[in-house]
Amino acid sequence: MYAPHTYPVALLMMLVSMLCWGSWANTQKIDKTWRFELFYWDYMWGIVACALLFGLTLGRTNPAAPESFFHNLDNASSGSLAEAFVGGVIFNLGNLLLVAAISIAGMAVAFPLGAGLALVIGAILNYIISPVGNRLLLFGGIVLICAAIASNAIAYRGLQKGAKSGTKGILLSLLCGVVIGLFYPFVAKALTGENHLGPYTVHFVFALGALVSNFPLNYAFMRHPVSGSRLSIRDYFHGGRAVHAWGVLGGLIWGTGPSSISLRPTRPWWDRQLRFRSARAIR
Repeated sequence: MYAPHTYPVALLMMLVSMLCWGSWANTQKIDKTWRFELFYWDYMWGIVACALLFGLTLGRTNPAAPESFFHNLDNASSGSLAEAFVGGVIFNLGNLLLVAAISIAGMAVAFPLGAGLALVIGAILNYIISPVGNRLLLFGGIVLICAAIASNAIAYRGLQKGAKSGTKGILLSLLCGVVIGLFYPFVAKALTGENHLGPYTVHFVFALGALVSNFPLNYAFMRHPVSGSRLSIRDYFHGGRAVHAWGVLGGLIWGTGPSSISLRPTRPWWDRQLRFRSARAIR
């Protein structure tokens, strides 16, 4: 299994993750006539394909190693598998709400509101689970994010001048932020404990949870749309190759994000850094 050995490489991977998670939604806006519910099917295939691709390549650099992709899946506890799967289900619901909000309010509103609120909730939950870090900087940043979320919502609401679509876009964005903010503790728990999942296996099981839940959840959005007329499964097959390809590409771009951010520097390097910092603090 590949893992970064230095902090600069790990930092680069986090930057790649931010770029991927902030840009995948552009593929949804390529064809404005293609409904987000139909786009999302291809997007989900891309996520699963990306998780499997990373698992079968970087996750199997040494197929005989215990942490190798298939060995890790086989030896993982049922609790870790269930936690990663549930995390995928929760994320999928939140992400469906996000693309619904994008279709109504646009990326400039849905992303700051939804992603910002998810960041706030996730940071608070993670701090409750593991209270590590400077509380002043952490909660000071949370206050600033909340102020930015409120400013964005007020500005958008003012532009819409009381339109129902404006209210619906804000509500969907905020709801998606609440749901997405709840998924990460499940994934973090699956990565710890006895017989836990590794970064590549947790990504794959997470993607499976999102895929399985997508059948009832996305179908419900198709039959009870937030805007427009009802859709059927037949409508999905009326799309051309280009629109399907953009959806798959969006899933591949998003899927690269968690594969990058879940990788940490190897433990010996991290231990050396801790010892160095502790010795410097004593001096």
